[in-house]
Parts: sequence; structure tokens; C-alpha cells
Amino acid sequence: MSKKDDKQKRPHLSTGQEISEFAKTAFLAVLFALIIRTFFFEPFNIPSGSMKPNLLVGDYLFVSKPAYGYSRFSFPIGIAPIEGRINAAQPQRGDIIVFKLPVNTSVDYIKRVVALPGETVQVRRGRLYINGQLVPRETMGYKMIKSEMRGNVQMVEYIETLPGDVKYRIYEEGDDYPLDNTNIYVVPPGHYFVMGDNRDNSQDSRVSELVGFVPFENIVGRADFLFFSVNGKASFFEVWKWPGAIRYDRFFKSLGPSRPAKPAYDKALDGNMATEDGVEIPNALKE
Repeated sequence: MSKKDDKQKRPHLSTGQEISEFAKTAFLAVLFALIIRTFFFEPFNIPSGSMKPNLLVGDYLFVSKPAYGYSRFSFPIGIAPIEGRINAAQPQRGDIIVFKLPVNTSVDYIKRVVALPGETVQVRRGRLYINGQLVPRETMGYKMIKSEMRGNVQMVEYIETLPGDVKYRIYEEGDDYPLDNTNIYVVPPGHYFVMGDNRDNSQDSRVSELVGFVPFENIVGRADFLFFSVNGKASFFEVWKWPGAIRYDRFFKSLGPSRPAKPAYDKALDGNMATEDGVEIPNALKE
């Protein structure tokens, strides 16, 4: 039998059948995407500069749902009848997390975990103290940063080292801003203290009436890596500008903090330096 004869013997789908087949395919595609989004990875985008320099406005990232297990907030509009968490795993100090704002669970926030349940936190003259101990920071130099609201702003970049040798970069405008002197916070059981990396431009756990301590149940997942990034210089309809608006160097960038061995970090500071946007960064900390 020729291919022509075989083709002629195949039944032709009616218009109604074609629509039905398309609907089935679309339904399966949506169902598959929903399963991935609910149980594995959910995409988020960054709308503000509170996590600079590590997250920029226009970054798109994937949040790992299995990282800490599942709560009702792992599901769309919190519909799952789950109390607490299933397959729970505790966040690590230094993780970047997405969570539901305690005062309004329809709002998603993204910040970094700096203190764990039972610990104390205080900021004095711009310096972070955990359990009464000063958190070290290394000065990396000045950077001129474009603010969405104020134009160009001079920042000081530091590498902050949390207990456990967890290192990441932060920005400070100065050490005498409104949130640079706080009372002592005691993190309740089952809660976490979070801060933005852009310390003087972040509403975080230091703002008790808005964020405060983050309940474990409210955590959606861990921010693992970027998959796309745009600089905002092209609108959706300006297709011809897209190539110049995409930040190609940020594709698939890991968001985990650096946890190197102490000797490796000391060696990097002793002279093994690289340059990033005019600021020297230890190679051991470059992602």
C-alpha cells in the first residue's frame, strides 16, 4: 500500500473533533504546568530594588517548592487544607525565601533569612548583631546605583558573613538611617527573621507592623536561580529593543549564598581579586 493510499484511508476530523482535540491538548498542558508550579518550581519576578545587589528589578527566578516542604501557601490562593507543613525542612541561614506577607497573605515578599527561631537580632549604628555577636562585614568599595525613585545613589558594598561562614553581598547608604538602630528582637519558635540585602531600602522584619517575624507556614519556597532578566529599557511592544534590554549574563545565575571554607575566603581576600563593574570582588565569591 502506498503512502498516498494510507493517507486517503485515514479518517478526516470534523471541525468539532478538531476543537475537542485542541481543548484536550490545552487542558493537559495547563494541568502539567499547574503541577510543576505547585509541587516543584514557581516563577517569580523582582519588582523592587530591596534585594540589590543580588537581585535586580526585572529579574525572573524560580522558587523551589520542595526545599522546605509544603504548606497551604504552596498552592494557588492557599486552597489546600493543610495545617503547618508536610515534608518540612528548615530554612538555612542565608537562604533567600519567598513568603506570604503576614499582615496580607495575598502579597508575596522576597528577603534573606538572617536569624533562626529562638535567636536574638539587633541593629546598632547600621551593624547587625545576632545573639549579641557582631556580624562581620568586609568593605568592597563604593558603587553608584540607579534608584527607581531617586535617580543615582551612592552605596557602599560589603560582604557580610553570618554565623556558619555564610557570605553574600549587601548595600548600605550609611549607618544612620531609620532602620539602622533597633530594639532587640527575639525570634519566636516557628518563625524567622528576614532582611533585604539593600539594607537602607528594605521593609523587612525590622518593620514589625508590616513584616515582622515570618511564620514557617507562610514560606512559599527558596529562591534557587534566575532564568531571565531584563533591564526595563524596552516595553513589551518594542520588539526591536529586546536584544539590548536582556541581561544575558544573569541567565541561570544561582542565588544560593557562598559557604566556602574559611581558609579559602581568607586566601581570596589576600590578593586573589576580580573586578566586577569597577568593584573588586573575591573570586571565591563570584557566582
